[in-house]
Parts: sequence; structure tokens; C-alpha cells
Amino acid sequence: MSNHAAISDDLDSVSLRDEPSPEALTKDQMLSIIFAIARLLATERDLETMFFDFLSSLIETFEAADAGVMRLYDANEDRLIVKAAQGYHLDALRRIPLSSGETTSGKAFQSGQVELFPDPESILAARANMTPENRELYAQATDGMSQSQSLISMPLITDHKVGTLTLENRRQPGSFSRNDLPFWQAVADLIALAIDNAHLAEELQEAQALAEANRLKAELISTLAHEMRTPLTSIKGYSTAMLMEEASFGPEAQREFLQIIDEECDVLQDLIRDLLESSIIDAGLLRIEPQPVRLPLLARNVVDEIAPRAQKHRLILDFADDFPIVDADPQRIAQVLRNLVDNAVKYSPDGGLVVVQGRIGEHEVIISVADQGVGIAPEDLNRLFEKFFRVKSGLGRHVVGSGLGLPIAHTLVESHGGRIWAESSVGKGTTLYFTLPLRGPSQELSE
Repeated sequence: MSNHAAISDDLDSVSLRDEPSPEALTKDQMLSIIFAIARLLATERDLETMFFDFLSSLIETFEAADAGVMRLYDANEDRLIVKAAQGYHLDALRRIPLSSGETTSGKAFQSGQVELFPDPESILAARANMTPENRELYAQATDGMSQSQSLISMPLITDHKVGTLTLENRRQPGSFSRNDLPFWQAVADLIALAIDNAHLAEELQEAQALAEANRLKAELISTLAHEMRTPLTSIKGYSTAMLMEEASFGPEAQREFLQIIDEECDVLQDLIRDLLESSIIDAGLLRIEPQPVRLPLLARNVVDEIAPRAQKHRLILDFADDFPIVDADPQRIAQVLRNLVDNAVKYSPDGGLVVVQGRIGEHEVIISVADQGVGIAPEDLNRLFEKFFRVKSGLGRHVVGSGLGLPIAHTLVESHGGRIWAESSVGKGTTLYFTLPLRGPSQELSE
């Protein structure tokens, strides 16, 4: 059941549908209404939804109220901005920024007191200071609707003024009276308190997000420091050895040392690349530039690049001759493939087949990279694409990596409108899949 339905049920139980105003309520009925409103405001954290449910319930409950609008004060613009409304053309109403003291809502905000306008004359007098632009927008917001006959506007105040709540009756003057003011003041205090609580919750959420960001940053620094130590130690050790005047190494040894240094530099380069890519994604700066791509050729280039450092493996491509051209960013998809093939090689250290396959679906192509390695435990599959998560390899040795490669691949594939997932059996290998949609200019031209 929605919050709106819940409060309406509570208010129905008080039998208020025929009551013209709070003045006719008993104390028990007034308490029941206040409790029902408080429950709504306490259970809904989204301000827009809370305002909508709150206004809807008030207007459905009290015959005196035909329309209502909630405004919050924007300190940057020094204006009251519409956040929710019932009984108006909302598009036009949202474009009305009110200054303090302007029309009925502005007067209540300026005075800090509930303002009562019991008849059309007092309402028109209060609206006389509206700017021409706002007056035109208000005419659009109430186009086809009856003139206001009675109106009440309440300031929403916590430790400072946060906005206003305005209710109006369009059928008869005197629908709101001075005897109603204590009740409406209590309602205004409740909504102001709820706004304050919602803002505190937002601040808490932001603080928690900042704490989580700091934790991830510390984890990243720790991971990179750990992962960089091994290749840097190797580079330093072998280069120092080659520079020692008292030692003499033959051409084969020197070549071996240089090859190790070259491989460890590749490791460092991959770590730094993953870090930079992750930073670009986190900053929202990732750009996808699609163009027609022949995936079999792209996959061949990636496999040829990795083959020299995968001497124990047989890298096989399996694509149909009529495999379709897709629209994708070739650099980004090559990055995804490179990551998946690299992982397949790392986690099958004893060699075996690594198969890069492409299949054609109804609306997408499905690319898979399968290995015959150690596999992944079922409890780890769901976390495979989390930042910094590292699968326990079961290899008895550390597998170098940043823990960012698969999360980056996940983002890149989804940015293309595709999906990515893994299937694995411990001891039997792993297959990683991703899809790319068959749509765009290349597919239309092909058809």
C-alpha cells in the first residue's frame, strides 16, 4: 500500500469527508489527522513524493481545500520555488519564482506567520504586487479554473524559514477561518519538521558516500602499492644486475633480463591504464564513439598482441564468415577483449585452449572468451564485476592485477547497450560473455 493510500485510510476512519473545515473537528479527530500526517511524513524520504502525497491527502480530506501548492526557499536565487502542487497546470506554475513578500505565499514567508485571506477581495489585494511575468504565468497555471474564494498560506519554519504551504478554496468565501489557524499551524510545523529531517538524511547519505569514497581511495592506493611492488622490484633488480661492473652476463642472460624487464613494464602499464580508465569513468568523462567495426578482425588483432606472452596457450578464434558488422567504439571494445583474454591467460597458467568466439543472436551478437583454467567459485561470480574484488585463484601464487579490469569492461559494454556476465566451474575453466546490439547505421545498411 502506498503512503498516500495509508494516510487516506487513516483519515477516512475519522469520517471527515463532509466536514467543511478543521473548526468542526473534535479534539480526537484532530489528533487522529495529525498522527496520520506525521506517519506519512516520517515514512517517505523523497521530498517530491512526500509533498505530492501530503497535498493529495489534505485536498481529498478537507472540503475547504480545492487546490494547494508547496514552495521551498532557494537561497541561491533568493526565491520561493514550486516543488509540488494539486489543482493547477503544473508546467506553468513551476515557472513562477516568487520573491519574499510577493503575493499570498510571499507574504506568509516574509511575516513568518499564517496568513488568512477569507474572500476574493483580500486575495486580489495580496496578489496586486505580482510581477507582470508571474501574473501571466499564474493566469496560465489556473486557465479554465474558478477564481479563488478563500485562501490560507502558512510559512514552513524550522531553525529558519524553509518555504510555504498554500491551500485555496474556489467555491465559497469563508471556507478558511481564524478558528482554523492553530490546526493549520500544527500541520505546517509537521511538514517543516519533515523537510528538516529529509535534509538531515540527505546530508547523512552524502557523508556516508564521502566516507565510502575515501575508503575506496585508500583501498586503491593500498592495492596499487602492493601490485606495483613486485614488477618494480624485478625491474630494479635485473637492471641493477646488468649495470654491475664486476659482473659479466652473456648475450642470452642479458636478453632474458631485458625480456623480464619488458614484461614487468607491461604489467605496470596495465595497472596505470586501469587506474586512469577507472578515474575517467568515475568522473563521468567516458566517451563512446561508435563506428562500423568488424569484430573478427578486431579480435584477431587483440589475440596477436597477447600471443607472444601466452606461449603455453593455444589462442583460437571462432567467428562465422558472414559475421555482421556492428556499430561500436573499436578502441573500447578492443579494451574489453584484451581484458578478457588477459584474464583467461592469467587464470590458466598451465596453458590449454583460450577460445574467442562470436555468435549471432536475433538482436545482438554474443562474444565469449573461454579458458581451461582454475575456474571461479559460485559465491564469487556475483562479485566478479565489483571494483577491487579479486578472485581467489587457487594457484598457490599471486596473480597481478588492479581489480579494476572487469568493472571497467562492465561499464564499457553497458555503455554500448550490451550485457556482460560469466559462467564457470571450479577446476574446469571460465567463460566470460558480452553482447553488442545489432542496431545502427551499419545494420540498416546491411539489411
